[in-house]
Amino acid sequence: MARHPGNPLRRTSFKHFHFLLKHFITARICSILLLLVFCTSAHALRFDVFVGFNGAVPEGNWFPITCEVQNDGPSFNGIIEVSAGGGGQARRVPLELTTGATKRVIIPSFSSSRYSTWTARLLNERGKPISEQNIGRENVKNIAWGTPLVASLSRSVGGAPILPIPKNKNQPEQNPIVTRMQATFFPDNPIALEGLGTLYLNSEVALDLKMPQVQALLAWIDGGGHLVLGVEQAGDVNATPWLKGLLPCELNSTAEVKPGQDFSDLLRQTVKDASTSQETTIVKSSKKNTAKAKTSVSDSSNPSIVADPTFDAATLPIVTATAREGEILLSVDSHPLIIQTPRGRGRVTVLAFSPEREPFLSWKNRGAFWAQIAQIPGRFFESTDYNNYNAGTVDGILGAMVDSKQVRKLPLAWLLLLLLVYLVIIGPFDRWWLKKINRQMLTWITFPTYVLCFSALIYFIGFKLRAGDSEWNEIHVVDVLPQGEKSVLRGRTFASIYSPSNARYNIASDQPFATFRGEYSANNYGNGQENSQADVIQRGNSFAAEVSVPVWTSQLYISDWLQSGEDPVVLETSVTGTNLQVTVQNKLDRALKSINLIFDGRVYSIGDVPSGQKKLSFDTSRGTLFRDFVRSNGSGLREATQQRHNTFGDNRTTIPNIALGTMAASFTSQLNDSGNAYQNFSSPTGMDLSRWAERGDTILLAWDADHSYTKPLNQFSPRRLHRDTLLRWIIPKHS
Repeated sequence: MARHPGNPLRRTSFKHFHFLLKHFITARICSILLLLVFCTSAHALRFDVFVGFNGAVPEGNWFPITCEVQNDGPSFNGIIEVSAGGGGQARRVPLELTTGATKRVIIPSFSSSRYSTWTARLLNERGKPISEQNIGRENVKNIAWGTPLVASLSRSVGGAPILPIPKNKNQPEQNPIVTRMQATFFPDNPIALEGLGTLYLNSEVALDLKMPQVQALLAWIDGGGHLVLGVEQAGDVNATPWLKGLLPCELNSTAEVKPGQDFSDLLRQTVKDASTSQETTIVKSSKKNTAKAKTSVSDSSNPSIVADPTFDAATLPIVTATAREGEILLSVDSHPLIIQTPRGRGRVTVLAFSPEREPFLSWKNRGAFWAQIAQIPGRFFESTDYNNYNAGTVDGILGAMVDSKQVRKLPLAWLLLLLLVYLVIIGPFDRWWLKKINRQMLTWITFPTYVLCFSALIYFIGFKLRAGDSEWNEIHVVDVLPQGEKSVLRGRTFASIYSPSNARYNIASDQPFATFRGEYSANNYGNGQENSQADVIQRGNSFAAEVSVPVWTSQLYISDWLQSGEDPVVLETSVTGTNLQVTVQNKLDRALKSINLIFDGRVYSIGDVPSGQKKLSFDTSRGTLFRDFVRSNGSGLREATQQRHNTFGDNRTTIPNIALGTMAASFTSQLNDSGNAYQNFSSPTGMDLSRWAERGDTILLAWDADHSYTKPLNQFSPRRLHRDTLLRWIIPKHS
């Protein structure tokens, strides 16, 4: 019998089923392997984020965000992206993550709100998130503008400074705090340090700082920071050249003293309030007949000194010191224990003992001591209802100066008139006219026609008021910080872009240290958020950015920067009786205009100084009082700041002289009214020079028109372009 072959259709179905089963199993195995690889990679990657100074974020100032990535998985190119919770700018840092690499980056960031939150993401090179961290308010200690912040690089946690307990329990963001940092995470960018007021540094920890961190620390001191050094042993300082050269004394051997009442007497001294430039005592004695605080800021009493006989009778180990310069604030048994000296615009205080050891560590007045050393006014601790809200900022003042004059506003009266005409036409007029021609049904045609006509009219009015050419305006406020034969230029560039269309513009800087941010508004009781839209790429300690500007608007941006440069001006002064002799040497190849000298509380107009040398003589009894100079030239600043945020208004010029207006903006605290804090101005640290003027330092202000000291930030060619620079020098009274 012949054999019958099997059913071909049945054999084909079996082969097809076998093929599908094999590929299904293969796909499942691949999926499991991919899942295992993903899980392994996820566990092999660590992404940590540290916001602020160990969580402390000062409002209206720069601070660091430290990101650390450890990659034990496959190599890849990543991007760290940091942004504020309310939107605004996104700051990105590209980095290469090889297998086994640990990368740490410090991103200078700006807090535009006292209630900020932050989001940090690690992206791959295609922009897809790999890891994300949300830092909420519960993880951030937001600090209101003007509130003192003390940071500590202490040897131990318990040895960090402490402060008296404030009585203001309802507003913790307005209470001074101390935050402890680690040397590993200390920034190497001086701009990121500017949110700090005082830094305590233990001499042992100073040995752990790397040279970029040391250079940032020294630049921070020159710019106005206060360094307090606690000495563990003389060898820590003498073996560290940069630290030894910074101190105002020579450290020798060791000794022991008994503190007695000398430490308590120090706490009864008065201290300057850096935010209001008024004197106030930090503490007062509990004994009777104690002198009252020299201030009108607050009528409340200050924290009391408590008796501590155990500390008075204890033995305090010290390091003997020989002062070379500066002022000895405390001396016991002829041994200088606290020595303070100016360094640039800042100061250095040396404690010739360790505040992290006994008996000082158990002293009952330890908190009051640190409040005194950090010069924190007593009102921060004693007031139960202390408010520090501000309605305007120096950003708004400079923004009013650089905003494009092509943008004009429709007066409110004209808007109301247009609205009234529109209502009359679509209402009574339309009804009367259609009834007159007996065509009431035409309202379905006339009404849309009126809407279209008025829309076209509004567009035409807006076009006439706001349409113009692309424009880029800059005002540079440059502080000249002398360092030997050269100088460090600490600049703030206030730049405004006017855009005739919805467009994006490229901005970049090549300075050694440069940052970029939007406008700080400080409105709505500290809830102001940055409204600018920008993507910022950090390139080392500089940046490149792409900004988005809406049609027919001016957008303000600020770049903070540092760079070395030649000293453009040399100033010499001498006084004989009531005769002030001034010699100004202009080293530039062009004239400096509107030069003003602030000397001993009065302002003297030097005028224009051409290239070369100019000598003048003034009668010291006839100069303009410093406060009168600021108020007369800053009278229109508040109005100009408020008008630029109004949608409608007039086109009056409230700042007739930009040069003098910018000089007045350098002393915004003089324009403030202690009786109405809600109308006061705030400014980032170092912008307001009032405290240096009021302590008697000499200040030179010079206007360099149509020039800048940096390469152009704008990487595009606007149709209109203008740049001006205000140069500022401070010559300390002691020099």
